[in-house]
Amino acid sequence: MENIAFQGLIGLSLAMYLWLISAGLTIIFGVLRIVNFAHGSLFMVGAYLAYTFYGQMGLPFGLAVVLSLAGTGLLGYVMERGFLRRIYRIDEAYQLLLTFGFILILDDAVKIIWGGVFKIPPIPAFLDGAWPMFGRAFPVYNAFVIAVGLFVAVALWLIFEKTWWGRITRATASDREMASAIGVNVPRVFSAVFVFGAMLAALGGAIGTPVRVVAPGIGASMIIQAFIITVIGGLGNLKGAFFSSLIVGILSAYGTLFFPVFELFFIFVIMAVVLLIRPQGLFAR
Repeated sequence: MENIAFQGLIGLSLAMYLWLISAGLTIIFGVLRIVNFAHGSLFMVGAYLAYTFYGQMGLPFGLAVVLSLAGTGLLGYVMERGFLRRIYRIDEAYQLLLTFGFILILDDAVKIIWGGVFKIPPIPAFLDGAWPMFGRAFPVYNAFVIAVGLFVAVALWLIFEKTWWGRITRATASDREMASAIGVNVPRVFSAVFVFGAMLAALGGAIGTPVRVVAPGIGASMIIQAFIITVIGGLGNLKGAFFSSLIVGILSAYGTLFFPVFELFFIFVIMAVVLLIRPQGLFAR
């Protein structure tokens, strides 16, 4: 029983990584209506920038995370203003092709800049160590990741439900023509939302840097799980993304413990069942 409870904590920490990347993907789709395949690459860029600032330049870990968010947000701004803005009103196939092209470009870019060797810096001293949990040592860093994920969940609820910018964003997502008619600068909202989503992806990559291998291609594996989460929860639904992240993260942890060969199989089965029974997602309205 203690092993099962402990594995649940491991799954919860994994769920928070998935939540951070799927939250940004969900927000971008909910407002811009773009399925951004390159979102996983933004996760990867955030991880590499954090590695550079923290692991190579020796900056404090917190500052390195902030700088990685700023750098990835700037990249997101360039992507939205220079490329995505030109294809909002054309067929979705072109959107998929463009964002998939960014995956190839960014993967090669990190190989050119950082090389193809795996990177992993040490855990910050103030987050090193472990706490006794259910008869085993639970890493302090995993607890930190869980706390960050829960904080982001509360912060997003406050931003989108209690702030003026959140109301404008929800109005734009609901009816962009009507929002434009009442004076909302829709292109500016789109840019801000895309940058915000990119920074959420970068946050997931940055805080995972000391414990998860940083390597070219990590974004592709993360985006697959993020898409599974958004499908299960409902495209564009933040609450659905959060609870689906918990389902996928905890199920992955228990799958690793009991059925390591079939870990991903169970996740895809859940997605298939949801698509058959409730195609709009479990939490979609």
